[in-house]
Amino acid sequence: MSQWLVVGLGNPGDEYAANRHNIGFMVIDELARSISAPSFRKKHGGEISEGSVGAVKVVLLKPQQYMNLSGQAVQSAGAFFKIAPAQTLVVHDEIDLPYETLRLKVGGGHGGHNGLRSISEHIGAEYVRLRCGVGKPDASGDRERVVNHVLGDFSKAEQKTLPNVIAEAVSAIRLTFELGTTKAMNQVNR
Repeated sequence: MSQWLVVGLGNPGDEYAANRHNIGFMVIDELARSISAPSFRKKHGGEISEGSVGAVKVVLLKPQQYMNLSGQAVQSAGAFFKIAPAQTLVVHDEIDLPYETLRLKVGGGHGGHNGLRSISEHIGAEYVRLRCGVGKPDASGDRERVVNHVLGDFSKAEQKTLPNVIAEAVSAIRLTFELGTTKAMNQVNR
């Protein structure tokens, strides 16, 4: 049976729960619900649950340090469960994609995303990423507006379609397990 580590990025704490930056947590929670995974437990610097998607064993992880330290939990869980970076899928917010857009990719840079930077520092860059578009504010180099955007909650209009976006993200994860990363990328990214 193959095994994957599926990581959702977000910030711990109720005040961040509905933020765009926490879409990774939202997707992991929905994946856990859809496979009837047991309650999350605290371990490896995060919240962990386990389950199966078809013939694939999955370890679900929501790092509980702040975003810029999330690589520690990913490295710890990956080492404990003996899961290679190539079998690690990280779900994260992406400001360079329009809201409701999903893209799968393997490897690459962190694009200024502190969670990805931390993970790449700890396990290398050759993990799978599910990039969930949250749109970009008209910031023109204004870092503060970008930070306020990702740490802001989804707008009322976005909240109406957010359950669909989360469901599509879960489908993209399932496709990755069923078809393999390359074929899944061809379907998700078209």
